[in-house]
Parts: sequence; C-alpha cells; structure tokens
Amino acid sequence: MTATTRPASTHRVRTFDEALAALGRPFPPGTGEAARHYRRLARLLHPDTAPPGRADEAEAAFVRLTDLWRRHTGGGPALTTARGVYPLGPVLAEGDLAVLRAAGPGTVLKIPRRPADNDLMEREADALTRLHTVADARHRAYAPRIEESFRHRGPDGVERRVNALQRLRGFHTLAEVRALHPGGLDPRDAAWMWRRLLVALGWAHRAGVVHGAVLPEHVLIHPAQHGLVLVDWCYATERGARVPALVERHRALYPPEVTGRRPATEATDIHLASRCVEQLMGDRAPPPLSAFLRGCTLPAPGLRHGGPQARRPHDAWRLLAELDEVLERLYGPRTFRPFTMPGTDA
Repeated sequence: MTATTRPASTHRVRTFDEALAALGRPFPPGTGEAARHYRRLARLLHPDTAPPGRADEAEAAFVRLTDLWRRHTGGGPALTTARGVYPLGPVLAEGDLAVLRAAGPGTVLKIPRRPADNDLMEREADALTRLHTVADARHRAYAPRIEESFRHRGPDGVERRVNALQRLRGFHTLAEVRALHPGGLDPRDAAWMWRRLLVALGWAHRAGVVHGAVLPEHVLIHPAQHGLVLVDWCYATERGARVPALVERHRALYPPEVTGRRPATEATDIHLASRCVEQLMGDRAPPPLSAFLRGCTLPAPGLRHGGPQARRPHDAWRLLAELDEVLERLYGPRTFRPFTMPGTDA
C-alpha cells in the first residue's frame, strides 16, 4: 500500500494553478465531497477572482469546469459562478427586457435578451441591494431579494449581466387581475392593493430609490395573503435623475417628466401607481376615489419643499394616511375581505 490514503483528486486545492491542475483529475467519490471540490474549483477559477493578467485563462478553465461538472452529474445546462451553480430550468416569464428562468426551487435567473440592456440589469441589482441592506428591514418583503448579480458569456460569445432573484410563488400581476375583472374591480378589493403599493413606494423612497416603472406587470399581489411585491427594478433611479428607459407600450401611463426626459421624483412613482389602480377599478370607482386619483396624476410633479408647482403628491406615507381617511368615510373601518383569482389556484 502506498502512503497516499485517498485519491489525488481530493487534494485540497488552494491556488489558481492547483485548480488548473485539478481539472485533469476526476471528481472525488461521494456526492458531498464532489460538490465541495467543485465549488472550491469554481471559486478559484472564476474570471472575477483570477490572478492579474490571467482572466482569459480563467474564463477558458471555468467553461471547462462547468462542462466537466455537468457531465459528472448527468444534469442539464447550468450557469456557474464563484458562489454557486444555477441549473437552467424552464422559462417562467418573459418581460420587456429579459427572460426569467427557474434555477432550482427558490431562485429565478433574469437574463437580458440584449447585452445593450446590461446596464439596466445592473441598476436593478444596485436598487435591490440598497433596499435589502439600507432600507427599513420591516418592509423588505415588498421587493424580491437578490442573491447575486454576475456576468455570463453565452454560447453566442456575448456577455450578459444576469440577476439571480428570489422566486415568488402564488403571486399574480395587476395585469392578470384586470384581465379577470374586465368590468372593473370592486374598489374595496382595489383598496388593499393600493394601500400596500403606497407602503412599498414609501419604503423605497425613504431609501432614496425611485422605481421608475410602476406598471401593471410589475406589481404582484398574493390573493390569499393580501401580499404585494414590486418587481422589475431595472428602471430605478435616484430622485432628481432621469428614468433611464420607458416601456413603450405603456407610454400613455407615464407622467410628463418621464416622456419629456426630465428628472423623476417620488411623485413619478405615485403617478404610475395611481394609473394602475385607476385601470383596475375602471368605472366602478366612486366619485371620492376618482377625485383622489385625479389629484395623484396631475401634470406637475410634487416638489419636496413646496412652491408653485407642488401639485402632485410626492410623499407616499402621507398619501396613505389621506387615502385611509377617504376609505373610512366611504366604507367604514377596515375589515379583511377574502380575495380570489377566478380560474386560478389562488
């Protein structure tokens, strides 16, 4: 018997060169040990962690490692980063900028169709990171959690920025809600969605983030739990900066400062949110709520310190309190109303 008591492939690699050499050896036996060995190699060979001047070498080695691991596990295609492996599952949704694909039980990968939109993916990563590190922790459920954002070079040789996000289950967009209620949603049901949307915006605005695209497809509600999540933060910006892009098919919903390429404020999001609610209720909105919505969608955006143009509200928290007063006058004290989506499991 030799002095070696375990296969050479289980040697604890610690350097970039040792990781390169390990690619020529088989993965160690045992599922757990093989996975640990693979993650070690992935951390060392990832182009983002390569030694100076060896990024190209690392990229080629990383591609080879990914292929070796896929063959070893018998699995399908996957995206691998220094932090983890994301198996490419089925397409869950297709948005204006990107495709969402399942990547395990709790994760979705948001992959842009065009590399020209990589900057918008980075905006989303920055905004979500800020919301989940700086903003009030009590309200973090109002935005999806980002696991990581990474660069990926696809089979076409083009590099894209991919965001790994928390997978949301049981949610439906406001566009779906509206489609199932073509005659207009009962204002009492729209009220809880409206209230939660204002909380989400107030939370983000306090952290210095303007969403910039509060559109029906980007507002998700959970019928049974009366939950709400605001998604697609690719258009997010700071107060006083321009919204970087708009969704052309929803141009009519945007306030003048966006279509006119002028600075956005908190009032920009309030205008967009109000248009969403207005569409939901349609002709069923009672006059006091219709008047309230008109005040939220005035052409001139509200200004933080007042002035002659301080017309549209900019403070979502204050607006929520005012909305509650209107709702109480109309319907009395708040009570829980069960809400379902006809023809769905929710």
